[in-house]
Amino acid sequence: MNAVFMTDKGKVRLHNEDNGGIFTNQSGQRLAIVADGMGGHRAGDVASEMTIQSLKPEWEKADKIHTAEEAEKWLETAIDHVNKRLFQHSQENMDCEGMGTTVVAAICTDLFATIANIGDSRGYILNESGFQQMTEDHSLVNELVRSGQISREDAEHHPRKNVLLRAVGTEENVEMDVKTIMFEHGDCLLLCSDGLSNKVNQEEIESILKQDVSLEEKASKLVSLANHNGGEDNITLAIVEYSDVTEGR
Repeated sequence: MNAVFMTDKGKVRLHNEDNGGIFTNQSGQRLAIVADGMGGHRAGDVASEMTIQSLKPEWEKADKIHTAEEAEKWLETAIDHVNKRLFQHSQENMDCEGMGTTVVAAICTDLFATIANIGDSRGYILNESGFQQMTEDHSLVNELVRSGQISREDAEHHPRKNVLLRAVGTEENVEMDVKTIMFEHGDCLLLCSDGLSNKVNQEEIESILKQDVSLEEKASKLVSLANHNGGEDNITLAIVEYSDVTEGR
């Protein structure tokens, strides 16, 4: 299994409020995370960094995950703990009032991948069935699309596109979506912040992921294309590829 993580502040933002990484537990299983922070006074980078600081050590000391139920329980428990920690921090620190972060995280094993998400950072899968989005955005605009009030085309340019209905750390309790999919040889999982998904369409992402180049080159091409198309936001992604061939790194 190969994996790469990449983050870029983009062409407009002064700071990178995204965070994430790809981490390994005691049995060599991967946890990939992308977190897109938000909040005034640079509190967004505090929220996303605290999220990774909490999840990384917990995963690194975790035992082997055997079943989808174990993976889903681990993600639900760990992210719930992070949510409470961030909410408490925002209550106790005036500069961090109202801070929060999106989270999309995936536990990848030899049999399946379990994905949890809160907010509008996304998870995609490329497999024999094609390329598809595995997560649902918890955003005002997506809710308007789901209820039939606006079209997907209208959503692309909606003035309130950045309004989230759920985020980690903004409330004492938070609801997350968790699902498990088959993860087999040749499959490729992509997690990303909206700095990528708002600037690179699904056809372009799929085309780059299918190229016969290293994962680092794929990640770099995706970031470069997002920047080429404006780069108004931070751009962060993690790619996990189920492959027998290990790249030379």
